[in-house]
Amino acid sequence: MTAVRTHRSAEEIGRTERGPRELPPLGRTTPVPLPEVVTATLPNGLTVIAAHRPGVPLVETVLRIPAASPADTADAGWTAGMELVAETMLTGTASRDRVGIDDDLAAVGAELGVGVDPEWLQIGGSALATGLPVVLDVLADVLTGATHPDDEVVRERSRLAERIAVARAQPRTVAREALMRKRFGDHPIVAEMPTAAAVAEVTPERVRELHAGTVVPGGARLVLVGDIDPDAAIAEVTTRLGGWSGEHPARRLSPPPAPVAGDLELVRRPGSVQSQIRLTAPGLDRTDERYTAFQLANLVFGGYFSSRWMENVREDKGYTYGAHSGQEFVPGGAVLGLDVDVASDVTAAALLETRYELGRMVVVPPTEQEIESARRYAIGSLLISLDSQSALAGTLSALDAVGLGVEWLRDRPQRLEAVTVDEVAEAAAQLFAPARFTGVVVGDAEAIGSRLAALGGVSLP
Repeated sequence: MTAVRTHRSAEEIGRTERGPRELPPLGRTTPVPLPEVVTATLPNGLTVIAAHRPGVPLVETVLRIPAASPADTADAGWTAGMELVAETMLTGTASRDRVGIDDDLAAVGAELGVGVDPEWLQIGGSALATGLPVVLDVLADVLTGATHPDDEVVRERSRLAERIAVARAQPRTVAREALMRKRFGDHPIVAEMPTAAAVAEVTPERVRELHAGTVVPGGARLVLVGDIDPDAAIAEVTTRLGGWSGEHPARRLSPPPAPVAGDLELVRRPGSVQSQIRLTAPGLDRTDERYTAFQLANLVFGGYFSSRWMENVREDKGYTYGAHSGQEFVPGGAVLGLDVDVASDVTAAALLETRYELGRMVVVPPTEQEIESARRYAIGSLLISLDSQSALAGTLSALDAVGLGVEWLRDRPQRLEAVTVDEVAEAAAQLFAPARFTGVVVGDAEAIGSRLAALGGVSLP
């Protein structure tokens, strides 16, 4: 019996008897109107950035407090303590217990979450716009009066240790930690995750001490975006948070050293059936005049699904499900990163193709068609990413952290439209040259070491 086909392939759909279907022309870029932003700095040093973005009756809140370690090198004890500060900050104050905090926030449709990294302590969430005074009241209570109860610290300490044990069993975590050490040595920025041993040593008293020393207003930045009157919102913040005080300004993270080009490091992970390849090089911060051209060059190389690298190692060779390149911004600059996970038996081959594609960016510059596709993607992604209150609040907060404002966003589509093919080609040749990179390969050294050694440019353990 002959099977009856019930569908057409993508290739069949895209073709007619006369050949491939022609794609309709791209329409003109429609700018997303960005709101005026009102900024004020309170006498206690807290800076408030408020923007009116109606559409839904909500307000997004993002508070960033610089929370760098005072040490010159990575400090697992500091990282462990700050993780527990974040985990227990919303578990009680002198006037509210955990349930009281949750009930007050729920009454105005609000939620708050706390996170921390080597650079920032961040508190953020959303609420009904009419509930902003309640959210700010709870926020002020937590900032100035969090008690970090003993039982809550002990409970969260146990949970955190369990999460760390699970995370450290993941190959991507191993690769991330190895890459950060390769990039920045022992700079405090590498201490993204504490050890379980360091967590076990953190006492409730230490958590309260860290809160008192780091949760201070001097240098903190609060972003509010939503269906609000910016001036009225700033006045409300002044009323609720004006009494927040600290004995010293918040501590900013010092700029880490730039990655130094050199051989990749093979990191042992015995028995692994996959390898994690991570390459890195110095990147560009947003104020560099080459940044826009570099952004398009990165998309052509590996920044989205239609990139050269993805086409090679996924579509053509079948080495991986995905390969990606992109930037991470750090104090004082940025780093470019390339990451791909592959089966052990094709690790050397995948690294060879990656180097080939980096070299091709230098000797075969991106074509006009490649650049135009990347340009459309970059503009479209930017506009989509700013189309909600939460996305705009997050973006404004991230830009504010490096001294940029809404005008940088407002002009961004025009800068992407204006960059030329020659500028992108120059950025590609300068920034994707293979000789600029270093990195790590995490995998079973017994299975992949000999081929990597033969390929060269990899230091074996």
